[in-house]
Amino acid sequence: MLLTILAFLVALGPLIFVHELGHFVVAKLVGIQVLRFSLGFGRPVIQFRRGETEYWISWIPLGGYVKMAGMEEEGMVGELEGGKSAAAIDPARSFEKKPVLARMAVIVAGVTMNLIFAWIVYTGLTLALGQPRLANLPIDSVNAARLAPGAHELGTLRHGDKIVRINRDSIETWDELQERLLDGPDTVSIEVAGRETPLVVVFPPGDKQSRRETVRALRPLLPPTIGIVNPGQPAAKIGLRGGDVIVRGGGDTIRSWDEMVRKIRGSAGQPLPIDVLRGDSVLHLTVVPEADKQTDSAGKEFTVGLIGAGPDPRGPSVRVPVSFGAALVDGADQTMFQLVAIVVSVKRLVTGQASSREVGGPILIAQMADQMIRLGFQWFLEFVALLSVSLAVLNMLPIPVLDGGHLMFLVVEAVRRRPLSPQLRLRLTQVGMLVVLAIIALALSNDVFRFFR
Repeated sequence: MLLTILAFLVALGPLIFVHELGHFVVAKLVGIQVLRFSLGFGRPVIQFRRGETEYWISWIPLGGYVKMAGMEEEGMVGELEGGKSAAAIDPARSFEKKPVLARMAVIVAGVTMNLIFAWIVYTGLTLALGQPRLANLPIDSVNAARLAPGAHELGTLRHGDKIVRINRDSIETWDELQERLLDGPDTVSIEVAGRETPLVVVFPPGDKQSRRETVRALRPLLPPTIGIVNPGQPAAKIGLRGGDVIVRGGGDTIRSWDEMVRKIRGSAGQPLPIDVLRGDSVLHLTVVPEADKQTDSAGKEFTVGLIGAGPDPRGPSVRVPVSFGAALVDGADQTMFQLVAIVVSVKRLVTGQASSREVGGPILIAQMADQMIRLGFQWFLEFVALLSVSLAVLNMLPIPVLDGGHLMFLVVEAVRRRPLSPQLRLRLTQVGMLVVLAIIALALSNDVFRFFR
């Protein structure tokens, strides 16, 4: 429990600091008087003053704020932010006295800093460790139906066979194997460990689709090792942990991750006995995969079983060194990938395509942070970067009291050429606070429900 709490604080604390630092620095740069810089809400646990600004660490660790002259909230919001500052306010340096563009810069500075922080983390990890690539693993299975007409010899590959060379070039990663099949010559010579005669594949000239289908037909042999376990899901209910290896399922030997997934997907709502290797002990457990309705490409609905567990990210891989420039690009790509994924997730929640039960709060964050820190420092840092992107997206929701709501007020002001009345902004802010509190209540209730499921 102590590690979980520490992981939560270490993961979330720097992100709140970085976010509020963005507001603070830009506000100072454009000449706005900053009355208070607070990590957390409510009354302070630690406080001190430097110059005109109070610095607080407050007792509710669910965010932070920068209180600027002219933006002192009243009522419920003001109380949540610890009440009014004792500092004398300089009217000429209030938020409202600055040009709209300057105020917009202050508002978006927080989310910008969160995205920059994520970019720096991803870039630093790539530069220090290299780009991760799946190792050249043995073959788990071949879907013969997807092979191109001239690639039928690949159908002779069996579980455990390993492709070692393509056209006499050694293969170090699974990406290399795929690239050689996708972009190589039409006639491909494939050498398999333990076989004297190479396999020969002949692709139809210019037929990229046949090549892609052939690549998809080959499945790498990933070990059936558990990585992340989603709290509240069937895997967590029976006590599965990161590092557990599934060795049997439904009485059958499990030799790979794909075999385990097939067994689970085919057991929706049915008790599935599994044998789990944990250290030197074998545990005999029974999991009931949750039924999940999905739709195929033809629009046909089908049901599969899910247990809420992912593969071990520390699985067989190699690291490819990259230049500083390539690391910067890779960091930007990873940040953008996570940004798009989170925006899509929020859209699915808003449109009702995803259940509100998926919304998580501080307990879920703490549980996931705990798992990540147990996997290793690298994975914990990647989780922190993901949280940073999530914080940026959530803060830009057009809800008053959030950055997106303040930005919305400024856009309206720019269009109308005059601000909304203080009374209207106060009412909208109070409504926004109620919405935010409702979201927090939903997230906390979901967390508690997962905890006791």
